[in-house]
Amino acid sequence: MNSKHPSESLTILTDLVLPSETNPLNNLFGGELLARMDRAASIAARRHSRRIVVTASVNHVAFNRAISLGSVVTVEAKVSRSFKSSMEVFIDVWVEDRESGSRTKANEAIYTFVAVDDTGRPVEVPPIVPETELEIQRFDAALRRKQLSLLLAGKIKPSDATELKALFL
Repeated sequence: MNSKHPSESLTILTDLVLPSETNPLNNLFGGELLARMDRAASIAARRHSRRIVVTASVNHVAFNRAISLGSVVTVEAKVSRSFKSSMEVFIDVWVEDRESGSRTKANEAIYTFVAVDDTGRPVEVPPIVPETELEIQRFDAALRRKQLSLLLAGKIKPSDATELKALFL
């Protein structure tokens, strides 16, 4: 199976925050943002795997900045690492300043998707070869996050979490 670069899965969704999507403070509902991130991440995972993908987990979400009514929001997602049948997708959320057009990072998230066949069984996905410094950082960190998740779920022993152990040596 041929490897791919994270840039091949890049998905960018840009939209406007409408009144029906806001809370009483006129900020975008967190659930609405989660749905946008899930859509962008699923497209990125599908672009990487060229298979049906299902959301396996939402590993991390940071709501660092409120997104106000009328804001232009851009969700950027790309596969940061792939494993046997799963893919970690890193998502960055940007808000555009209405007057200057400059963008500020508002939020980020990390989702995990699994590629499946038509019967819902997991299938193998291509490996990832990161290119940029940020892609390399996210690629390396993805293995630590996977090991931590498996360790907390009791699926691996602490002695098998080699990447995590390396942080403390």
